[in-house]
Amino acid sequence: MKLKHIVDTKQFLDRKLIADIFKRAERFEKSERQGRTSKILKNKILASVFYEPSTRTRFSFESAMLKLGGETISTESAGQFSSSIKGEALEDSIKVISGYADVIVLRHPDADSAERAANVSSVPVINAGSGDGEHPTQALLDLYTIKKELVRIDNLKIALVGDLLYGRTIHSLLQLLSLGKNVEIFLISPNTLALPKIYLSFLKSHTMKFSEHNSLKNILKDIDVLYMTRVQKERFSSPKLYEKVKHVFTLDKKALNTLDKEAIIMHPLPRVNEIHSSVDSDRRAAYFQQAKNGLYIRMALLELLLT
Repeated sequence: MKLKHIVDTKQFLDRKLIADIFKRAERFEKSERQGRTSKILKNKILASVFYEPSTRTRFSFESAMLKLGGETISTESAGQFSSSIKGEALEDSIKVISGYADVIVLRHPDADSAERAANVSSVPVINAGSGDGEHPTQALLDLYTIKKELVRIDNLKIALVGDLLYGRTIHSLLQLLSLGKNVEIFLISPNTLALPKIYLSFLKSHTMKFSEHNSLKNILKDIDVLYMTRVQKERFSSPKLYEKVKHVFTLDKKALNTLDKEAIIMHPLPRVNEIHSSVDSDRRAAYFQQAKNGLYIRMALLELLLT
């Protein structure tokens, strides 16, 4: 299946396509260990256009391009350090940038930004996070991590914890989880940060088993994946509202005592206080490897789009 753009997670609701991407990622992971990665994107240019802050997504995409033999041009905080500050529309910026690069990686605060960019771009656009909407490449690396760590994407019990209202990684991942068989999802958040109705409707339409909770109590012992998220401070209009919920879920060493010994702990990062640093040494902590897996998935996606 040939992709023109990567705009939303729905594009990947195909197990054959997922298997192909994972196979490519595994190949790149192996070639990187051996120092034998082919420079298949030589003379290609990636434009990294980020209107919101990023560490893992931006660096992993740029690193992926460089490792594949390509080059990168970039703007960080594009809202302040590009013609956007002069009032230039996103569409105009993308039209111009697509004349300079072979692929555009875009992060933007508007939920419809990736679709708008793809509609006017002459080169592939990759959604690197669109407001509180979606983050499809993060979902791919998350599912890849689950597959690597647990050797399956079927027969899973997964707890999605924290900011389910604004957490775009959650919104994308739960869609990919629909590809699995016998998957049960525990949605754990304060009432004020519950999963939006549009995603609840998705779960229902795909006849997925799920339940909503306000506490981790009595759930840790039953799950295979604990997926923690931070409360998205930047999405709150009121600092007081953020202060009320920012510490609502925190995972520490004591809590690990009730987590299944074969379970894994994930987090899209950055973390604020959701996972205590003492948890990092636990063999179930998979979040730093999860971040590393982003490199291989993004190498796979660049190969898929540009060759």
